[in-house]
Amino acid sequence: MLNPNLDEVQLTKDDYERYSRHLILPEVGLEGQKRLKAASVLCIGTGGLGSPLLLYLAAAGIGRIGIVDFDVVDTSNLQRQVIHGTSWVGKPKIESAKNRIHEINPYCQVDLYETRISSENALDIIRPYDVVIDGTDNFPTRYLTNDACVLLNKPNVYGSIFRFEGQATVFNYEGGPNYRDLYPEPPPPGMVPSCAEGGVLGILPGIIGIIQATEAVKIILGKGTTLSGRLLLYDALNMKFRELKLRPNPERPVIEKLIDYEQFCGIPQAKAEEAKQQMDMSEITVHDLKQLLDSGAKDFVLLDVRNPHEYEIAKIPGSVLIPLSDIESGSGVGQVKELLNGHRLVVHCKSGARSAKALGILKEAGIEGTNVIGGILAWSKEIDSSVPSY
Repeated sequence: MLNPNLDEVQLTKDDYERYSRHLILPEVGLEGQKRLKAASVLCIGTGGLGSPLLLYLAAAGIGRIGIVDFDVVDTSNLQRQVIHGTSWVGKPKIESAKNRIHEINPYCQVDLYETRISSENALDIIRPYDVVIDGTDNFPTRYLTNDACVLLNKPNVYGSIFRFEGQATVFNYEGGPNYRDLYPEPPPPGMVPSCAEGGVLGILPGIIGIIQATEAVKIILGKGTTLSGRLLLYDALNMKFRELKLRPNPERPVIEKLIDYEQFCGIPQAKAEEAKQQMDMSEITVHDLKQLLDSGAKDFVLLDVRNPHEYEIAKIPGSVLIPLSDIESGSGVGQVKELLNGHRLVVHCKSGARSAKALGILKEAGIEGTNVIGGILAWSKEIDSSVPSY
């Protein structure tokens, strides 16, 4: 429980009106609202999770909110990142978030950190805040946030989302477990698809983000039972909640300093391997592909390795679909061999990453091919704007 000096905190006439529904709650009351006003919360990320939780923290009366993000608003964000609006597309997310927060609560102090959080700046950024909320979507930043919170003894309110499923808990609070008790080691790079690859129900981060905001408020108030020691699992498709117990691992390594988290998660090694594969791999641009298609050549097969539902959204004329998952399982390799029948192979996906992976697998099976740089996104942007970009 946080212990601010409440004698120095005064509520204004507007505060009494604005938070009247809190003030009549015995669990909040005058003291609780002062605690909220005195509190500082740092949110790392203003994406799917950060958007709803920032709205509700501001509305609840948190006195100081810090936001860390270096991205700009994209049209594809608007399906779930409800703090941003169409007029902010192309502009910094942190500025969009600050603008919306001040529409809700003009008295909230909003600190902006338009930077990538790193081992060099994490401790300085996190140190002034009472509670940290992890709204990130990648493993290096999650481990970094966790370790920095452990070193500074800050509660870390965690959430993650994917497709129709989400999870939330509180790390490093009152002797409870931290992120390394849940995931001692990161998964291999590329093993867990991103939301950009796998998709996410737009409503899902609203549920998980609001749970995170609820936990942060409870920590500040010192009321109720937090999710510390419990991992809450949510299945939106079947509307089910489950809990798993989490305990500190007495054998886990002691966190003594921040490290290179990209290295820890195998990112440089994966990039080096990918670069090596690309050096050994034949590539063409979407302009080269258009010339090939326009030429009427019949000596090649254009293979699309995206998922079937992606193929329904957008396709390049003349392409044949064999999903990467089928190629990885082996069943698709035989299909490719049958399709080729002595023809050249040209492969594309959404952005070029999955097609490169498919070509790596096919090469091991003795099938050479050419990758389309940028995939169907580049095709939509540079060749045919009528093809939907998703």
